[in-house]
Amino acid sequence: MLRSPRNALITLHNSLSEVTAPSFRREDLGAIDNDLIMNYAKDGLPIGERIIVHGYVLDELGRPVRNSLVEVWQANAGGRYRHKKDQYIAPIDPNFGGCGRVLTDANGYYFFRTIKPGPYPVRSGSTTDWRPAHIHFSLSGDGWAQRLITQMYFEGDPLIATCPIVQTVPSEEQVRGLIALQDPSAFVTLDSRAYRFDVVLRGRRATWFENRIQGAK
Repeated sequence: MLRSPRNALITLHNSLSEVTAPSFRREDLGAIDNDLIMNYAKDGLPIGERIIVHGYVLDELGRPVRNSLVEVWQANAGGRYRHKKDQYIAPIDPNFGGCGRVLTDANGYYFFRTIKPGPYPVRSGSTTDWRPAHIHFSLSGDGWAQRLITQMYFEGDPLIATCPIVQTVPSEEQVRGLIALQDPSAFVTLDSRAYRFDVVLRGRRATWFENRIQGAK
């Protein structure tokens, strides 16, 4: 009783590092930056299942974060990244770059088209584990304190439960926040399936920050 607060809580002013961040304009992005199916195509279309990923970026109070830069990168349909250090035996797709970006609109909404990535093996001590299909996300909000880097997984993937990175997430609720749900309402007939992935920047319901707490050493 003696230690409980008796007066109204005082709201502290945020520092400049919390309320400022780089700002982005639509003209800063290319016309097909959010179309990973087309933005690297040279002499054909990439191989794999075509999908749409869409959702909303929200702050800790549930308000939309407008003009948030959402950057994504991923492996191709065979589970291989276009990176010189990726030595997985799956072939490189010459028409798929595996990266893109998009700005959220006034309602915090974003979407992009891509090829569903494949799983790939990773060494874990003396054994080999498999990483589930996933897409990496990097988001810049209204301030530096809203910076987020995370990964999105796909509903129904049996590899999620055994993934060594997912197992570092401390709660089942936080794991569910990293899994995109299939969204039949956004399917494109005879073309693409769709997945819904909402992101919350900061707060109690914040989307998990990779495999560690923000600011942790």
